[in-house]
Amino acid sequence: MSTLVLTLITGVGLGALYFLVASGLSLIYGLMHVLNFAHGAFLTLSAFMGWMVAQALGTDSWGSFLLSVLVGAGVGAVFATLTELVLIRPLYERHIEQVLVTVGLSFAAVALFEGIWGTDPIHIGGPPWLKQTTEVLGARIPNTYWVLMIAAVLVLAALVLFLQKTRYGMIIRAGVENRSMVTALGIDVRRSFTLVFAIGGAAAGIGGVLAMHYSTFVSAHLGQTLLIFAFIVTVVGGLGSLTGAAVASVLVAVLQQFANFYLGGTGDFIVVILLALVLLVRPTGLLGRKA
Repeated sequence: MSTLVLTLITGVGLGALYFLVASGLSLIYGLMHVLNFAHGAFLTLSAFMGWMVAQALGTDSWGSFLLSVLVGAGVGAVFATLTELVLIRPLYERHIEQVLVTVGLSFAAVALFEGIWGTDPIHIGGPPWLKQTTEVLGARIPNTYWVLMIAAVLVLAALVLFLQKTRYGMIIRAGVENRSMVTALGIDVRRSFTLVFAIGGAAAGIGGVLAMHYSTFVSAHLGQTLLIFAFIVTVVGGLGSLTGAAVASVLVAVLQQFANFYLGGTGDFIVVILLALVLLVRPTGLLGRKA
């Protein structure tokens, strides 16, 4: 029983991490139809910046941990904003060029990070509580998973409230449906789209810092590794659906954990099979809609 509980809860916690990484990716595609392959670079740079802040203030305190998360969100937002202004804005409605330029940026970013911080993983510390466990029905759950779940719920709630309840959220949704009409009303849709990129980058930044603590290290390839699962989650849940990304994140991670525990470490293989089945049976994803 304790093994079942451990596998289930750690699967949900891992799903929370996948959602933090995938939420910005799904948001940007859903509202702007941009497949951003440089999303992993946002995550990695934010993780490195968060690590540097924590190192300067002392890695064992909650204050440095929370500040590193905020710095990561800010760095991700700034990086994403610059990417949209310089590289993406001239290429709207030119999807092949968008893919090529974001793929090129991702490769260049990894090379730059390796040049600055080296190729070896840098092991990091954190508040002692994160290294401890909490007992649930006989299973000892690492506390890092609780932090991931809380962060994922807060990010999802913030994104939904922003899109549904704020003026900019309404402008963004209207601009997606009919950009020319919104522009005719005197509203600068481009500014709103830049804001979407910034929010997506901030979500990636939060995910990057928390992924660093989950993995207990940061490296130039951290974002690229997680980006693979982020794309799987985004496709399975439905391109552009935040709710679908949340559901798919938990589904993918729980299946992965159960396969790793009970099927001899075949979690990644099972996830690929799930992706193939979804693409064959329901290409729009679990909660996606037809174009």
